[in-house]
Amino acid sequence: QVQLVESGGGLVQPGGSLRLSCAASGRSFSPDIMRWYRQAPGKEREAVAWITSGGFPTYASSVEGRFAISRDNAEKTVYLQMNRLKPEDTAVYYCNVDGSADWGWGNYWGQGTQVTVSS
Repeated sequence: QVQLVESGGGLVQPGGSLRLSCAASGRSFSPDIMRWYRQAPGKEREAVAWITSGGFPTYASSVEGRFAISRDNAEKTVYLQMNRLKPEDTAVYYCNVDGSADWGWGNYWGQGTQVTVSS
């Protein structure tokens, strides 16, 4: 069984920063690509950033230069450092991970964490 537990969301003023974390559990689970998605009210879920097992990051154009994704492979954890936040960054942020375990390959989602950017 694989679970993804997210933390770090909250309310922040425009221009502020937040750091999201997503920890994967599961003794035999080996994460491959780790991603962050977000979904704003009335909009489709969109990919924000992802990082390979080797640490190579990719960003959506809307967050390039403001957000930074990183991972700790030993802790099976992915982070999203969000700087210079804007009201349009308000959304529920979801962690998504591809990985392998004893039972095979799978894709897993976290429960989501709310990020609200407002003055």
